[in-house]
Amino acid sequence: MTRTALIVGASGITGANLARELIDDGWTVHGLARRPGHAVEGLRPVAADLLDPAGLKAALAGLAPTHVFLTTWMRNATEAENIRVNGAMVRNLLDAVRPARSVRHVALVTGLKHYLGPFDAYATGGTLPQTPLREEQPRLPIENFYYAQEDEVYAAAARDGFTWSIHRPHTVIGQAVGNAMNMGTTLAVYASLCRESGRPFRWPGSAAQWNGLSDVTDARLLAKHLLWAATTELAWNEAFNVANGDVWRWNWLWPRLAGWFGVEPAGFDGTVHPLEPTMAQDGPLWREIVARHGLVEPDLGRLASPWHTDLDLGRPIEVMTDMTKSRKLGFTAYQPTEESFFDLFEQLRADRLIP
Repeated sequence: MTRTALIVGASGITGANLARELIDDGWTVHGLARRPGHAVEGLRPVAADLLDPAGLKAALAGLAPTHVFLTTWMRNATEAENIRVNGAMVRNLLDAVRPARSVRHVALVTGLKHYLGPFDAYATGGTLPQTPLREEQPRLPIENFYYAQEDEVYAAAARDGFTWSIHRPHTVIGQAVGNAMNMGTTLAVYASLCRESGRPFRWPGSAAQWNGLSDVTDARLLAKHLLWAATTELAWNEAFNVANGDVWRWNWLWPRLAGWFGVEPAGFDGTVHPLEPTMAQDGPLWREIVARHGLVEPDLGRLASPWHTDLDLGRPIEVMTDMTKSRKLGFTAYQPTEESFFDLFEQLRADRLIP
């Protein structure tokens, strides 16, 4: 059966890796973004703004996707605005593909803020869930734009008859430039700055994260999970956590990341040292490093997202996910986290994004 995908957010970490996975599996793949960037080989770019319903419908006219993958979001100043804007983006997209009557499945990628709360109240004392996080845990009694996105998918599915899947990765590790949530590249840039300046590679986060168990999600494994759920009947109309499958502690991983870059690691010293203020003045130094090593991206802000890394590494509890639901239904892919980081670092160096 012919499968035609529309990936919304195809230039991001998740979307680009998904495009490669689907193309390798023989799919026809269209990638929608406001400004389609470096195209994945075989990807058919579609330029459109999700907040422009008329332009979106025009851009998608003539396309008949069988599967839609929603892998993007837009950051706003408040959670109320996040809800309004990101809910509208999902609604506008599903309205725009409706005339073709071709969509059989819609997959939505959200994340662990489903359990931990939105940016405005992220992992604060009143909203701390029991871990490991499990899909059956109820929604928090606070506003959350992930819930608004889900509700738009549920409403359109009831209206148009397609199946759906919700995917909740932990921090996604993979390459993308200009991505709003990019821990792997942020840490690579931070380590590079430390090496060039002689600063120690200092742990920026909390004691709970330093000492507690954690996991992350490799973008390549997430792509496999999205493909699996879209094509496995048992996985339809279900929400899933998705992570690499191993658990570890940052006090184990941090020295290994430092070793890859040849910098001195400094662990938790009793104080949180957020990356955002630490790196706030590093723009000129980064431009010097780019010029010295012949790198291709002089804008530190397009590579690093320290604000989001601070949210993840500063959490007051250990956070890991339970993958039992996916395992019982047949998804058995596994990815060692140390290799996720090292593979990313190698790719960033090969692409001349870090020295």
